[in-house]
Amino acid sequence: MSVNGKKILHMDRNPYYGGESSSITPLEELYKRFGLTEGPPESMGKGRDWNVDLIPKFLMANDLMGMFEKRRFRKFLVFVANFDENDPKTFEGVDPKLTTMRDVYKKFDLGQDVIDFTGHALALYRTDDYMDQPCLETVNRIKLYSESLARYGKSPYLYPLYGLGELPQGFARLSAIYGGTYMLNKPVEEIVMENDHVVGVKSEGEVARCKQLICDPSYIPDRVRKSGQVIRVICVLSHPIKNTNDANSCQIIIPQNQVNRNSDIYVCMISYAHNVAAQGKYIAIVSTTVETNEPEAEIEPALELLEPIDQKFVAISDLLEPTDDGTESQIFVSRAYDATTHFETTCNDIKDVYKRMTGSDFDFENMKRKQNDVFGEDEQ
Repeated sequence: MSVNGKKILHMDRNPYYGGESSSITPLEELYKRFGLTEGPPESMGKGRDWNVDLIPKFLMANDLMGMFEKRRFRKFLVFVANFDENDPKTFEGVDPKLTTMRDVYKKFDLGQDVIDFTGHALALYRTDDYMDQPCLETVNRIKLYSESLARYGKSPYLYPLYGLGELPQGFARLSAIYGGTYMLNKPVEEIVMENDHVVGVKSEGEVARCKQLICDPSYIPDRVRKSGQVIRVICVLSHPIKNTNDANSCQIIIPQNQVNRNSDIYVCMISYAHNVAAQGKYIAIVSTTVETNEPEAEIEPALELLEPIDQKFVAISDLLEPTDDGTESQIFVSRAYDATTHFETTCNDIKDVYKRMTGSDFDFENMKRKQNDVFGEDEQ
């Protein structure tokens, strides 16, 4: 692929499981991947009925609040909806660049449970450090959630039918239109360097030459460092999660404060309704950042929500990050997937890689649909 006149190679596989795919089908392959000699029981349906995401990401109903708390929260949401950082009349006495989010919560007299819900489920923060920072970013995050909810109805999240494997397929098609070439299931034998700069990738005796290389940490173990670990548990269920109104998909975030931890616990649940499981079956994936020597005990609060569980698949992976920004070698390494079940941190990583490659921030305005683009002419 050529970007800004430079030939770029992009290599990606699932560094967490050591495979080339973000999802697995048929179900028998999942059992093999986790070393289970006995295959799935007949009650789970045909293997081809399943497409299990190994690292789930969602692109809420809430019973936390009583009547008075809901009124206060509504006033807060109205403030957020009306807020415009370019119009001081909408600030209501708040200085978005000086007033902390903690003080904003006090202004609207919100309780701790609602604060946890707002910061971790709406604004998608992973810790409470944001509360003592200026409130501008948090308000904008909540606005994004609210606007997404208004656009899509019951949920602010999108999830592709047949699982996340559909996303790279869509990218491959679009990439081909712009001159990109995909080489699938190709072993990487060597990253070819000249004068400490990448010049290509060797596979099966052939060298694909490039001026820049993008890859995940599994390809460059000597250019990454470990920053922590993540535990993920894939759970096969024969029922929806309790107290979710029998939803066929949901995201549950257990805030750190609720379970005396330093990081949140995430639950992503999808089902046969998304063509990723056999009829009547559900897939729930629990994940969190490892904090102790007993990681499975750390996710017990989430597993209790899922009982009874037909089958569990447990894996612990290292969180890896690049040791340098790649400007010298022109090798740009992404970060390993964290425990979150949304694309917030992944999108930030993509923008970071782009800035390291080009020296400038990604400009979304330049990506607006143009006439005769792949989606057709602009609407008149």
